[in-house]
Parts: sequence; structure tokens; C-alpha cells
Amino acid sequence: MNTQNIHWYGQAAFRIEDGQKQIYIDPWKLPDGKLPKADVIFITHAHFDHLSQDDINQIKKEGTILVAPKDVAAELKGTVKTIAPNQSLEVGGIKVAAVSAYNLKKNFHPKANNWVGYILTLSSGETIYHAGDTDFIPEMKSLKVDVAMLPCGGTYTMNAKEAAEAANMFKPKIAIPMHYGDVVGGDRDAETFRKEFHGETVIKKRER
Repeated sequence: MNTQNIHWYGQAAFRIEDGQKQIYIDPWKLPDGKLPKADVIFITHAHFDHLSQDDINQIKKEGTILVAPKDVAAELKGTVKTIAPNQSLEVGGIKVAAVSAYNLKKNFHPKANNWVGYILTLSSGETIYHAGDTDFIPEMKSLKVDVAMLPCGGTYTMNAKEAAEAANMFKPKIAIPMHYGDVVGGDRDAETFRKEFHGETVIKKRER
């Protein structure tokens, strides 16, 4: 499976190309310059390294659709769709389902906040799961996705071994570690994930 249509900008920030469509998730610290404008922007939750108005403004254009949990949606301007765990939408021709994202034994991401990860179904039928900031939660066990982007930096999310344990449970075809190398975690966490996950790991080079 080819992941060249997936671009990583560090932390949880990704751009996904789906044909002519440009999809961004949690844009933060995007490189200055001529990035493609967004057709759809997905925000997982309200923390500064996921909800960045400056980065949103850099890639927003007339007609850009933003999708976010309720508390984040209230902070956004333009065409905004609100989503909650276990809800599904179709936006800009892209099917999306929201999955819970929360901590189990720490309070950085309470379940009650209704923050989310996303499963996107591209026009090819390929499914991509962006977990948001989360621990290895029971909701992951029933996932069926082609590509999984999983946080592995620890402290605020799963660590690398926990993320690999989650991936070994629901068995994506490809896993992409994320949420390391900035606020917490480093390249060693991505390599630990690769070693512990029994499937194919793609470690993305951060684009700047």
C-alpha cells in the first residue's frame, strides 16, 4: 500500500491528498510557504498543538469545511461541522467517522470532553484512522482500517509500547507513529513502535 499521499508536519499534523482534494488534520507548525489550500480541515481537540488558528488561516480558502468537536467548533469561523464520538458525516465527498479519544488514568484528555479521532474513507475506499490524543482505549479493539496514525510519545498519550499493543490488537495494514519529537518523545519512540508492532510501520519524515 502506498502512503505517498500522506504528509506529516510533526506532532499530529497531517495532510492527505485524495485525488484533487486536500485534507488536513490538526495543522500545527506548518511550514511557511505555498502549501496546498485545504478542502477539509479536521481538528481532534482543543489543545494548542492541535487547534492552531494561525495554521488554519494559512491553509483555509473560500469553501474550506472544518470538522471538529463541539467545544472546538465554537472557536472556529466559516463552514464548520460539529462531530462527536460514534457519529458519521460526509464532507466534501469524504466519509468520516469519529472515534472516542481519551486518557484512561490521567486527566489531560477526559472522556467527558467528547474529543475524537477520525476514520476517513478516501475515494479509493482506503480507510485512514487518525487517533487524536488518546490512550489504548477499548473502542480501538473493534477498528478495521487500512492505515492507522497513532500517538506514541507518552506522557499525554499512549507510549510507544502501548501504541504498538493497540495496533497489534486491531491490525491495520500500515501504522504511522505520530505525536513525538516536539512536546514529548523522540525518534526512539517511533523506532520502539516499529520494533513492537507486528505489521508494517511507515515512519514519516517531518516535512518543513
